[in-house]
Amino acid sequence: MPPPAKNKTAPPVHLSTVVGEVLKIEGQLTLANMPRLLSETEAYASQATLPDCLTIDFGQVTDIDSSAVALLLHWRRRAIAMDKALRYVHLPSNLLSLAELYGLSELIQCPDKSNPLCAPQ
Repeated sequence: MPPPAKNKTAPPVHLSTVVGEVLKIEGQLTLANMPRLLSETEAYASQATLPDCLTIDFGQVTDIDSSAVALLLHWRRRAIAMDKALRYVHLPSNLLSLAELYGLSELIQCPDKSNPLCAPQ
């Protein structure tokens, strides 16, 4: 008799959802999901009416790997190129630990801390 099936939840259809002016990321933030997540976030960034400070919420992220640090840096470069501030909220502790390990903690913080739109939540 085969072992009982593990109760796995299906991956979300989308890895990102826009709620108001916040881009919410959910599910696994791993190398396997990067192409889909990059496509979704590029579609978000191409909107004509983006807020002055883009907020990305990681509150629903379930798993990360080191590719997540590269993604945060990519988003930071895109925001700077678009002349937008960028704020990450609810970053998982393991992602913060990876950024610290790589010496990149300062690069994932809002670059303009005097901007009230980027005040921490």
